[in-house]
Amino acid sequence: MPELAPGQMLDQYELLDTIACSGMATVFRARDIENDRTVALKVPYLQYSSDIVSHQRFLREEQIGLSLDHPGVIKTFRPAKRSRLYLVMEYVEGELLSVRLQRERRFPIPSALELAIQIADVLVYLHDRNVVHRDLKPDNIMILSTGKIKLMDFGIAFDTNQRRITWTGFSQPVGTPNYMAPEQIKGQRGSPRTDIYSLGIILYEMLTGKVPFSRRNVYAAMQAKILKNPIPPRRLRRDISPELEEILLRALERNPRDRLQSALEFRNALANPDAVVLTDRSAHRRPASRLAVWMWKLRALAFGLSSSREVRKVKGPEI
Repeated sequence: MPELAPGQMLDQYELLDTIACSGMATVFRARDIENDRTVALKVPYLQYSSDIVSHQRFLREEQIGLSLDHPGVIKTFRPAKRSRLYLVMEYVEGELLSVRLQRERRFPIPSALELAIQIADVLVYLHDRNVVHRDLKPDNIMILSTGKIKLMDFGIAFDTNQRRITWTGFSQPVGTPNYMAPEQIKGQRGSPRTDIYSLGIILYEMLTGKVPFSRRNVYAAMQAKILKNPIPPRRLRRDISPELEEILLRALERNPRDRLQSALEFRNALANPDAVVLTDRSAHRRPASRLAVWMWKLRALAFGLSSSREVRKVKGPEI
């Protein structure tokens, strides 16, 4: 069976054109001929459709998507029938946050805060329903013409109430290094505070024009994230208030226990920065312990971290 291409039919859907391609799937813009609705179809490549772990992941992504109903989340639909594995999603037009960042580099502070509050609102909704996204990044955030956002791609999200899937010997992306939390780099499953960290990275980038742990290669960037602290953002942009810097640095704590405790706390702090209690966090950043340095080096040696844009595990973590 050949891979699909625009112009072909897939059950009730006419494939119109290709929106995006990833390492695992192609996303098509398509027309639902039963109701004349434009949708997006995420179709895994054939080798992944027949793989049991990939199959389970796609079914889990669909299950999570069908359970969500929020204006800030791309909707998922269930087809009337399905002859092969694929996901049917809401099609929206807009601009990816990553594209806007490339064009504008850094945003006016009110604009950055407005977007971050919207993203935090979505995280509050997800976390209240026990869903952790785990791949929050500008490429997965669409900004509509109205200024509202849509969060996309729940491919590595998980429901904390569902059982874990474990496997070995399977190479699979588990996140994007620039936006991953330290615990993800360590191979841990993650928690709602993992999404809080990723949102902190996104807000830092919107305000300063750069991610906090930018290095020449992926290995160095991840090592820095495990062992070092971010440059306080006011050193890069003086009109950032001390209160906003405090919020950012709390979101970017290496240890999840030291971070903002919930997406709601993050959202409320961003909406009311004057109520934030200042500490000496920006002046006295704790260095990583010598044990942490050696543990990181041993882990990197054992897992053979990739230098590609996304991390690939030789031994898959619990997901």
